[in-house]
Amino acid sequence: MKNNYTLPGLHYGYSDLAPHISEEQLTIHHSKHHQGYVDGANKILDQLEEARKNNTEIDSKSVLKNLSFNIGGHILHSLFWDNLSPNGGGEPAGKLKSAIDEDFGSFERFKEEFSKSAVSVEGSGWSALVVDKKSGRLLIMQIEKHNTNIYPESKILMVVDVWEHAYYLDYKNARAEFVEAFWNILNWGEIEKRFSA
Repeated sequence: MKNNYTLPGLHYGYSDLAPHISEEQLTIHHSKHHQGYVDGANKILDQLEEARKNNTEIDSKSVLKNLSFNIGGHILHSLFWDNLSPNGGGEPAGKLKSAIDEDFGSFERFKEEFSKSAVSVEGSGWSALVVDKKSGRLLIMQIEKHNTNIYPESKILMVVDVWEHAYYLDYKNARAEFVEAFWNILNWGEIEKRFSA
């Protein structure tokens, strides 16, 4: 049997991102919601393995869409946790800063565009900064749910989760306030590492 997905640990405590994300909000988001995507993906992988062993039919459309949803949720949340830090905030430096200035005109312009993208995601989803492997450009991408509206072959550098489960306990329906708080806990060192890799 191959390895299954596991919930990654955080590099900070559940209370360490307060007041931007409360201990209660972060605990539920990580240990319940993210764990749910891990469990969902593992369950489907086990079902697929069992069906193949027993040569039984599977509803490919439903099963594979559900698998994509859960794996996407796991991967995006894993990126999200690593792009947060109790010592975050400020602005990027080095090559990432230069690339943002070149592709967006300035960090302030990038921040404005990224925030508008996050606030305007329809329903549940994500906003992401990606680097397009073909053109080398930095782009902003909206991801609906976890598994649609992606730019193929783009490497994700940073994400913000704008599903209500990410902020509702702290911000109620004020998504824009959550997105503004997000900038105070961004781990630019981790994002720079992804960019340079």
